[in-house]
Amino acid sequence: MAEESFQEKTEQATPKRREDARRKGQVARSSELSSIAILATGLLALSALGPYMFNGLSVFMVDALTNGMSVELDPATLHLTIGAWTLGYARIVAPIIALLVLAALAVNYAQVGVLFTLQPLTPKAERLSPLSGLKRIFSSKGLVELAKGLFKIGAVVYVTYLTIAADMDDFVAYMDMGVGQIFALSGEITLTLAFRIVLLLLVMAILDYSFQRWDYEKNLRMTRQEVREEVKQQEGDPMMRSRVRNLQREMSQQRMMDDVMTADVVVTNPTHVAVALKYDMENMPAPLVVAKGQRLVAQRIKEIARDAGIPLVENKPLARALFKVVRIGDEIPEDLFKAVAQVLAFVFQLKRGNEGNSL
Repeated sequence: MAEESFQEKTEQATPKRREDARRKGQVARSSELSSIAILATGLLALSALGPYMFNGLSVFMVDALTNGMSVELDPATLHLTIGAWTLGYARIVAPIIALLVLAALAVNYAQVGVLFTLQPLTPKAERLSPLSGLKRIFSSKGLVELAKGLFKIGAVVYVTYLTIAADMDDFVAYMDMGVGQIFALSGEITLTLAFRIVLLLLVMAILDYSFQRWDYEKNLRMTRQEVREEVKQQEGDPMMRSRVRNLQREMSQQRMMDDVMTADVVVTNPTHVAVALKYDMENMPAPLVVAKGQRLVAQRIKEIARDAGIPLVENKPLARALFKVVRIGDEIPEDLFKAVAQVLAFVFQLKRGNEGNSL
């Protein structure tokens, strides 16, 4: 067992290993990709639905500050007024909220598919331990996450600086603009900066997802001993499987020996091979091989045939051909019809002769 613990995990994860990990909530997923996808959807929706939301909010605020001030609030009208305001505000923000929800569902489905499990929420003692928390923070994975965070902050600051520096002349022109123009230009610059930052973070998120996928596959790898143990658990102990196969073989052979009793003739070679044939002219299109065997099995077939009074016909070429070509339960092929017909004709003639003598 000590040697097994030092084995390298070189084998790909089995389907069972993957299913067990998925059941525990262990999947290749990047939370950053989900966040950036939602943020990008929000920006696109805001740029497309911005005029609609601006006009709607303007009308809403004007109505609330003019007509709303003239409404006499009392217990009878308070809930109606609040309900009307809530409904009016919901109509304005509902499209962008719906798009954000759809984006969140779509990006998570693209990463992990349909998955519902409460196992990650199960309380664990190590999660409550401050020492375990410190170990996670200062672990290699924690340091990697810290480096990623610092790199993202630096990249965002750099992109922000470049964007503001390129539009510095517009900021100076604010002194000659009205309030409406200042808001319009500021909104345009803000959206440009936001799209550049989102594009940068999206590239980082895709790289993070690729890393998470690679790390997930690496952690799922198994040693050869683990693969063997899993195969043993799924298929059972090799000795038990061998025992089951032997029992199945014995049962199949016993059924075959019982079918010998229904045969019309046994063709032999004469010592090593025996093939039992059955033919009903009214119900069968061609003779069937109901049993066959060689050596000890052939001897047993011949013993049963002798006890049951079934004729034994020696025909070496035919016996070998039937044993080699025809499986148990199959009809004989056309190229053996003539030889088998001659044997059956001899047997049936022999039976009729015996029946006539008995009369």
